[in-house]
Amino acid sequence: MLKEIREALAGIDVRVAEPLKNYTYTKVGGPADYLAFPRNRFELKRLVTLANKHDIPWIVLGNASNVIVRDGGIRGMVIMIDRLKTTVIDGYVMEVEAGANLKEVTKIARDHSLTGFEFAAGIPGSVGGAVFMNAGAYGGEIAHLLVSAQVLTREGQIQTLDASDLSFGYRQSALQRTGDIVLSAKFALKPGDYCLIKQEMERLNHLRDLKQPLAYPSCGSVFKRPVGHFAGQLITAANLKGHRIGGVEVSEKHAGFMINVDCGTAKDYENLIAHVIRTVEKHSDITLEPEVRIIGDPS
Repeated sequence: MLKEIREALAGIDVRVAEPLKNYTYTKVGGPADYLAFPRNRFELKRLVTLANKHDIPWIVLGNASNVIVRDGGIRGMVIMIDRLKTTVIDGYVMEVEAGANLKEVTKIARDHSLTGFEFAAGIPGSVGGAVFMNAGAYGGEIAHLLVSAQVLTREGQIQTLDASDLSFGYRQSALQRTGDIVLSAKFALKPGDYCLIKQEMERLNHLRDLKQPLAYPSCGSVFKRPVGHFAGQLITAANLKGHRIGGVEVSEKHAGFMINVDCGTAKDYENLIAHVIRTVEKHSDITLEPEVRIIGDPS
């Protein structure tokens, strides 16, 4: 099977039994059976077509920023699309490939004096992941800007979906249900003043530096915001700041983050998440819902 896969995918960077902790923002995660790095959508389609032909399970990751990969790794094929990052600007519209880093995209918008993307200046995810999760911060979200997205279906077909087709909600989109993979996204921005855009991005990044534990590996914000509350405040009220399981702890700087401080594992993350949910529910009678995706096999 391995020989046939390598022959069929000649020219594509495919690695075998590759530890995913080398690629995740949490620095945890066991090996993928196959880890592939397509350079364009045609190589991506080749990978999906071959995986479907041989009944190999497959999953696509952008830059693995808001995900916890379990210690047992992932069976089948993991496709990293961070090399698909071309950006094209036509007037006030940006079309961006799914693997592009969202922070870098906001800088491109700034440099073209296009406003609307300032809220995302410090979000570390990929464009595809941002559309998938309807990423947002500081009052803005992807749904406010998206015009359409090109997707690759689970069957390997390329389709264009309008933003209205994606059923956006708070950290939700229809893609979470369909499994379609974003290839590129088209955003409608507005003309703005370069200096004002730059100032706003710097202001928001300064707020992030003050509030978020950016010096440690983490998966970003762990929980969705409960209606009428903030997850970090509920966790703080439950006296959980600094609580540690294994090598992972609730950040002292921002309780909505869990940081890998000492060779933590995915199991440490899962156990800490479960403990926080139980403790907050007991303290405030509110059940926190994880925002982070947890995927893969237990150890």
